[in-house]
Amino acid sequence: MKITQALLDDLTAKAKASPRLRMNLDLRNSADDQSQRMLNAIEPGSELPIHRHKHTSETVVCLRGRLVWEFYDELERICTETIELSPNGQVVALNVPAGQWHTVRALESGSVILEMKDGAYEPISDEDILQM
Repeated sequence: MKITQALLDDLTAKAKASPRLRMNLDLRNSADDQSQRMLNAIEPGSELPIHRHKHTSETVVCLRGRLVWEFYDELERICTETIELSPNGQVVALNVPAGQWHTVRALESGSVILEMKDGAYEPISDEDILQM
C-alpha cells in the first residue's frame, strides 16, 4: 500500500464528515495481526478523552498538519506538558510511554498521524479514561 496525498485527502474528507471529526485507516495485514498500525485523520474540534494505554507505548508520527499532545498527572489531574507535532516543526514524532495519561488536539484542518502500538487492539476501558 502506498500512502499518498490523495489517500490522506480522502481520509481527511471522511474525518470532516464524521460526527467525531476523526477517521482512521487500519494498516494491519489482517485482523489476526498482533500489532496496531493506523492512519488517524483528526480535525480541530474533535474531542478525545484524556486516556492511557496501560500495556503498550504509543508511537505517533505527524504526516501533515499540526497537533498538540497534552500529558496529564493522574493525582493532581493537571496538564504537565504539551508537545506540538508537525512535519516541518521541531518535533515530528513522539513515543508515549505505556501508562502515560494523554490526549491530542488538532490545531489545523487536514492533520493526519501515523499511530502504532504493540499488541492486538483493546478498546479503552472506563478505568483508562481520566475523569476531570
